[in-house]
Amino acid sequence: MKKLLVLFAAIMLSASAFAQIETPVKWSYAAKRVSKTEAVVFFKATMEDGWHIYSQNVKEGGPNKTSFTFAASKDFTPVGKTTEPKGITKYEKVFSMDVTYFEKSVIFQQKIKLKSAKATTVKGKLEYMTCNDMKCLPPEEVAFSIPVK
Repeated sequence: MKKLLVLFAAIMLSASAFAQIETPVKWSYAAKRVSKTEAVVFFKATMEDGWHIYSQNVKEGGPNKTSFTFAASKDFTPVGKTTEPKGITKYEKVFSMDVTYFEKSVIFQQKIKLKSAKATTVKGKLEYMTCNDMKCLPPEEVAFSIPVK
């Protein structure tokens, strides 16, 4: 019985070594206070070579667009929509449509109105989908917590 357990453990360890989770996108965050009552929050996505993430402005029927959701707070209110730079727009056969995406890195920005001059933390989640020219990974949701001093 003991030999069987050791054999089973060895098989499970070797199988898990082959089942690597791909994470071609890394996120980083920052905030900059622009006045006593306003700040800008930055979301930077850095992609491995060959991978891309999609714009917030993808039409229905395409890939999952990047989206940002902010947790309700008594300390701040988001102002307008999260902004993004101009991306690359190309026809993607797999979706049968033009889509806009970003390669290498992209910085999204969100202006926030602060309800006091004290420090706060902007919390929420973002969702994105990443693809390369051979496959797409399932959409991923990432929680964020960004201090604003």
